[in-house]
Amino acid sequence: MGWRRWGRLLGAGVLGLLVLLLPAALLGPAGPGGAGTGLSAGQTAATAAPGGQTAPDETGGQTAPDGTAGKTSGQTAATAAPGGGTSPGEGAGEITADPAGEGQAVAFPAGEYRAVWVSYLEWQRMDFSDAAAFRADAAAMLDDIAGLGANVVLAHVRPFGDALYPSELFPWSHLAAGVQGQDPGFDPLAILVQAAHDRGLQLEAWVNPYRLQAGGVPEPGDGSLAAVHPDWVRRAGDGLYLDPAEPRVRAYIAAGVAELCAGYDIDGVHFDDYFYPTTDPAFDADAYAAYCAGADDPLPLADWRRSNVDALVALCCQTAHRYGVRFGVAPQGDPAQNRDAQYSDAARWLAEGGYVDYLMPQLYWGLEYQRGADTSHSLAELADAWLAMPRRGDVALYFGLGAYRIGAGDGGDRTGPDSEWQRGDALARQAEALAAAGGQGVGLYRYDSLFANDAFPGLAAREADALRDLWLT
Repeated sequence: MGWRRWGRLLGAGVLGLLVLLLPAALLGPAGPGGAGTGLSAGQTAATAAPGGQTAPDETGGQTAPDGTAGKTSGQTAATAAPGGGTSPGEGAGEITADPAGEGQAVAFPAGEYRAVWVSYLEWQRMDFSDAAAFRADAAAMLDDIAGLGANVVLAHVRPFGDALYPSELFPWSHLAAGVQGQDPGFDPLAILVQAAHDRGLQLEAWVNPYRLQAGGVPEPGDGSLAAVHPDWVRRAGDGLYLDPAEPRVRAYIAAGVAELCAGYDIDGVHFDDYFYPTTDPAFDADAYAAYCAGADDPLPLADWRRSNVDALVALCCQTAHRYGVRFGVAPQGDPAQNRDAQYSDAARWLAEGGYVDYLMPQLYWGLEYQRGADTSHSLAELADAWLAMPRRGDVALYFGLGAYRIGAGDGGDRTGPDSEWQRGDALARQAEALAAAGGQGVGLYRYDSLFANDAFPGLAAREADALRDLWLT
């Protein structure tokens, strides 16, 4: 057990009595929060990829951008902050001060950041029948990732407001035992953390903060927040989402971050690009009306929504830092789409302290991407836009690459056997170009696209070989 885990457990033990105060201290009074191309009104972000492209995502077939060592017996880390701090989530609706500098220092991988996303789609084909079967599948997966030359695993541990670990706050994921809320009898996250560290890999816990359901999946169990706190939940299209304007939602999500950080020796907490799921004003019209009624100089709707997301991101970053855990976000690749369609002010998070330790924009187009005369969504042009943004020296900038484009292409005009995604070295070339331009690392979306690619197995194998040549030689 490392020094950081001892520190986390000690801090959690000191404040264990705060568990009894969770309903009152954490949830507080109800009320609305304070103070490419975008999506059209009513279009849900869960079904629209950046720049108008579509791609298989972790949303159950929709189109979109894109166990022994767990908590000690009886520990409920969600409300215990180390070092005498307050319970994560207190004042969640009033995060305005810069929390940078609070908590413990965070660490990054030595050298270049090289990550692989492992989404809930990968969990769907893994064996959860018992700990030994899951451990064997996890070992094979992590051997592949380490053998590629990667050093970070982004493991999807909370995809639908549920958990791939025993949680006091969220029900068991339906992926673990087939039904949301059903205990598989072991702790998958504990196995993943140990197996990753045994191979010299870091592991970040990947969380979808707001999403509870997409395309009718999963069927909410009794412990789902859709059942326990229906007043926190809003519908967009065929999905259910926690309300970003609700302070108790922010508090609860941050408590979930604390639970992960205190209960497991994770190296980071990772949010992806699922923030506001729609631009439709009807989504939160009542909350916005209540906010406007109580404000002397109310913000416009878009600014108000951005302030709600800012508050969540700042609070979760502050919470992770209390445990010495880094916090990062993977926004969409198109800066305008982030700001105007999902109300995530990623440029602000890059420039100001207290929001993130890193950003990893999802640049899921190739270096040669072009539609007609438009090259604005080519990887090179998008990367240049991000690299030109003001950035604090302690905020790292990585880039997500679309391994799922292998063979299928990125929707650009250039297709055929000589096109970028058909040559077998697109990802390696992209990673090399980004490093030369000033990027500090990359993430590959996603594992199966490289190692279980049924549509293009030969191309995927060549892509993996090219990455090994780049990273291991």
